[in-house]
Amino acid sequence: MKVLITNDDGFFARGLKTLARHIEQQHDVFIVAPQTEQSGISQAITFLRPLNPNQVFNKQQQCTGYSVNGTPADCVKLGIHELAPWRPDLIVSGINFGLNVGINVNHSGTVGGAFAGSMFGIPAASISIEGTENADFALAAEISWSIIEKIQWEKLPDKSVVNINVPRQVQSADVTPAFVPVETNPLGYHFQKGVDPKKRHFFWATNAPGPEPSPFLTDTQAVFAGRVSVSTLSYDPNCPAGLNALSNQFE
Repeated sequence: MKVLITNDDGFFARGLKTLARHIEQQHDVFIVAPQTEQSGISQAITFLRPLNPNQVFNKQQQCTGYSVNGTPADCVKLGIHELAPWRPDLIVSGINFGLNVGINVNHSGTVGGAFAGSMFGIPAASISIEGTENADFALAAEISWSIIEKIQWEKLPDKSVVNINVPRQVQSADVTPAFVPVETNPLGYHFQKGVDPKKRHFFWATNAPGPEPSPFLTDTQAVFAGRVSVSTLSYDPNCPAGLNALSNQFE
């Protein structure tokens, strides 16, 4: 299998390097990832300035990929159409340092990178681990890749992404994932207020409050309970029910 890897933590982030080492034991791997952290940038693209890919080599002076002054979506598009030595069979984005569950999947650069691949009909997955001091990226790579390898991608809806989150409580690769929907209740709409040294008022976004739990198991609840969550996300921007309702109003 030919696997293109990206992330939003940057080319030299520990999560990406660990994931690449795990996959390349049995598959072809090529990395195209941002030069700097791009957290919270979703599927943003760069079009008002040029992108400058820089080759990255291993100790054997083989090109392992490119570091790009752009976003995860930029990196995936460049990887597919310009930089990778082959068309990838799979796009994997991660491993992100920090969970991507609930409505944060809409903001995540990690998820955005995966969506950029799915847009072109390539199977895509995003992987995240809870951001703790001793985050076990190797375990997260093992767990996530074992899930990805078992997926029958042709049976998934077109242009969908598999989103995997590994909580800190997980201690072994022998786990039963929770296949759950994404929590859609809002969170993180409180701000820390203050005045900076130049006497300017500021509002700094927080992660509080957390979402109100839904009456059914969601990705957020699953990871808080110590389970690996697996969700499918759709790229389809259409809302047929809404369009029908709107059309009926103007008939």
